[in-house]
Amino acid sequence: MAVHGRHRIRAARTAACHCPTTNTTTARLLDKVDPESLDWKPKSGSSRMTVGQLLRHLTEVSGAACRAFVTGDRGLPPGELEDKAHALRVIEQAGENDLANKELAAPWVPGVEYALGRHLLQMVQHLDRHKSQLFYYLKLQCKAVNTADLWG
Repeated sequence: MAVHGRHRIRAARTAACHCPTTNTTTARLLDKVDPESLDWKPKSGSSRMTVGQLLRHLTEVSGAACRAFVTGDRGLPPGELEDKAHALRVIEQAGENDLANKELAAPWVPGVEYALGRHLLQMVQHLDRHKSQLFYYLKLQCKAVNTADLWG
């Protein structure tokens, strides 16, 4: 197998391995959010999301994004969210061959194709970045969070 092919399979397996851990630590941080703080956002930077907007984005990044890449279905009924179990089922449904070899472009970068597994790994990494953003928001609100809350 070519080095390129091994890299693709590794990306697919990495996405499947990191998805549960990232989702679990994110869920623990979500539990620390005060419902009264949903409209809060950092004072600096007008383009920052509110806590509520960030929570919505965090819930959409995992299952719905993975499903969209695997099945091509980008729709989601209003108010319906997809969880980590759904994301893992979708990754499993894709199969190792598609994860390593199926090339497609993300809607936000048309014409630039990567292996499905790489896209899924990027979705997990995207979730991880926003998990860190939520951690930062909680720290700015003087909530009792520490490194263990961020990394599990």
